[in-house]
Order: sequence, then C-alpha cells, then structure tokens
Amino acid sequence: MGIKIAAISDIHGNRWALEAVLKDIRQRGIKNIVNLGDSLYGPLEPCNTAEILMNEKIINISGNQDRNIVESLDRVDVHPTMKYVIESLSIHSVEWLKSLSKTFIFLDDFFLCHGTPNDDHKYLIENVSENNVDIKPSSELAKELKDINQRVILCGHSHTPRIIYLSSGKMIINPGSVGLQAFDDELPYCHVMESGSPHARYSIIAKEDVDIKVENIALPYCFKQAAECAIRRNRPDWQRALLSGRV
Repeated sequence: MGIKIAAISDIHGNRWALEAVLKDIRQRGIKNIVNLGDSLYGPLEPCNTAEILMNEKIINISGNQDRNIVESLDRVDVHPTMKYVIESLSIHSVEWLKSLSKTFIFLDDFFLCHGTPNDDHKYLIENVSENNVDIKPSSELAKELKDINQRVILCGHSHTPRIIYLSSGKMIINPGSVGLQAFDDELPYCHVMESGSPHARYSIIAKEDVDIKVENIALPYCFKQAAECAIRRNRPDWQRALLSGRV
C-alpha cells in the first residue's frame, strides 16, 4: 500500500507562506502533513501561524527556536523580536508549543527531527567550517543515524532543500523552509544559508513498496506582504531574505 506525505518546516511565523503551502497540499489531495519545527519565531505573524497549525491535521514537532520561545517566557533580557513573539502568543499557543516533542516516528516509515536526532540546534546534513558549508561525508551521516531504524529521515533547520541517499538505503530529506528563504548565523562559525529565491518550499514524499519518490516544491506566494510586516517590526534583514531568498 502506498503512502504519500507532505513535509513542511521552518515556517517562522510566515502565515502567508503557510497558507499558500497548505492550499497547494490540499489541491494535490495529500492528507498526511508533517511539520519539522521552528514554526513561530520571527517578526511576522506568530499568533495566526500557531492558530493555523493547531487547527489543521498536522503532525508537529519542536525546533530549536520553538524551544527558545518556551525557555524565554520568563526572561526580561530577550531580543526585541523574541519579546514581540512572546507577547503575541496566546496562552493556548504557548501550551501547544510546550507539548511538542523533539522527534517523532510517523507511520513506522518516517523519522522526524528538526536538526539531528539528538540536537535540535545542529544541522543534520551540513558541516559548517570557517570557510564553507559542505555536505557531511556519508560515513559521518551513517554514524549520526545508526540508532534510527526508519528508512526515511526528515529534518529541517538549515532551510536548504536536500535529498541525501546513503548506501544503507536510508534517505535524508530536508524540505527547505516554508517561511524564511535565507539567514545568517554566527555558530559554529559565521555562515549564511540562502535558497536564492523567495518561494515557499516544501516536499512531497511518496512511498510505494520499496520505491521512494521525492518532489521538492517551490511555491510563489504574497511574499511582499511578509516583507512589509518584517520592516514594520524593524527587521530589514528579514525583509531582504523574504524578498530575494538571499542575505
């Protein structure tokens, strides 16, 4: 019996992109949707995004930024964007965030994580060095996944769509980001992640017996509205990323 799922990740409060992606998924007749985390953080519309996710039939897990929101609830020394997110969320949304697990096994075939299976703040597929961002060697990936029995591993965090095949037959799929197509980070070294376009990204995975088919989707949406929202909240870096897919 065949299985088809839609994998989404890294929405970052971009409800315009999320609405476009969910509409496209519905039009394709796909019932199974998994969300790999980092759903709400950002200078956009975290509350509306939370309401959509809570009201849809979606399997959601937590990302590092979801965890950071929960850990920052009682802090006073938070970044203005984090302060905005916390003040925007309803009590119901916060309780929903707290309830999310870090990993999940879906239909016995798919292992869901945000970063690596053991660390939501590390990229599973990519290695970051002082000079570059590279795909990890197959041996390193196999070691990382040695305790995972599922054949398909779905991860997010890097916002970069990738499909990696290992000699063991395991596949690692990153659907890219629904809501933020570029960012920079200082850890473990200064680096940037860029998709190169503003399109919302997600993946469709179809499993039929032993065969697995993957489609990486790049979907247009009203990204100018999201960019306008970012600049109203004093985040020109987000505005650039939302308009261009570049830092």
